[in-house]
Amino acid sequence: MGMFEKRRFRKFLLFVLHFNEHDVKSHQDIEPRRMTMREVYRKFDLGPEVMAFTGHALALYRTDDYLDQPCLETINRIKLYCESLAKYSKSPYLYPLYGLGELPQGFARLSALYGGIYMLKKPVDEILMEKGKVVGVKSEGKVSSETMGHIAHCKQLICDPSYVPNQVKKVGQVIRVICILSHPIRNTNECTSCQIIIPQMQVNRKSDIYVCMVSCSHCVASDGKYVAIISTTVESENPESEIQPALELLEPVDQK
Repeated sequence: MGMFEKRRFRKFLLFVLHFNEHDVKSHQDIEPRRMTMREVYRKFDLGPEVMAFTGHALALYRTDDYLDQPCLETINRIKLYCESLAKYSKSPYLYPLYGLGELPQGFARLSALYGGIYMLKKPVDEILMEKGKVVGVKSEGKVSSETMGHIAHCKQLICDPSYVPNQVKKVGQVIRVICILSHPIRNTNECTSCQIIIPQMQVNRKSDIYVCMVSCSHCVASDGKYVAIISTTVESENPESEIQPALELLEPVDQK
C-alpha cells in the first residue's frame, strides 16, 4: 500500500471497529442491509488489491460473490477478525493441542454438562421425516438377543451426506494435500504455525487457495517436523496443477 491508501484503509478499519448494527450514528451514511460491499469499498476509495486482502484475508470469503451482497455480514466478519487479533495478539486463530480431534472431545464434555446423550456404534436404520422435515432417527439395538427399536426425536439433524443420498447433490469438489516438511515456511519469520491465503485474483482463479501449517508446538508432529495442509476448490480436470502456487511456497517438501 502507498501512504495515501494506508490512510484510507485505516479510516475504513476505524469505521469497522466503531460500527454497531443498532447504532445509526456509527453507520456513517451507510445502509448496512441495502448497500453492497462493493459500494462501501468505493465510498472509502479502496483499490482492488486492498479489496482482495480485506475480503479474503480478513473477512475470509473464498470467492468475490460477497461484493454484490449487503455489506452487514462482511463488516461483522472483519470486526470479528480485528477483535480476535486484539485479544490473542499474535493471531486471531485458536488451534487445539493434539489436533482437531480435541474439538469433538471438548464438545462432548460441554454437551454432557447440558444433559446431552451420546450413543456410540449405533447403526442408523431410518431417518424419520414428516412434511419434508426431519423429526427423528430410528436405530435398532439388541439386548439379550431381543431386538428393540430406539427412536431419537429431533428438530435438526447433522449428518454425513451418505445417510441421505437422495436429498443431497454434488455441487463441488475439493483437493487437499498434506505435506510433511523439515523446516518452517519461508518468509514467515520462522513461525511454528501460520495460515496463508492466496486470493483467487492473484492466481487467476475463482476461489482462494488455503495453506495451514502446524508443528510440534501443537503436539501434532515430531520435533523439527512441520505439517502443512493445502486446500482449494477444484476448478479444472487437473487439480494438482491448481495448487502449484502453494506447493512452491513450501519447497522443499519431504513427503506429500
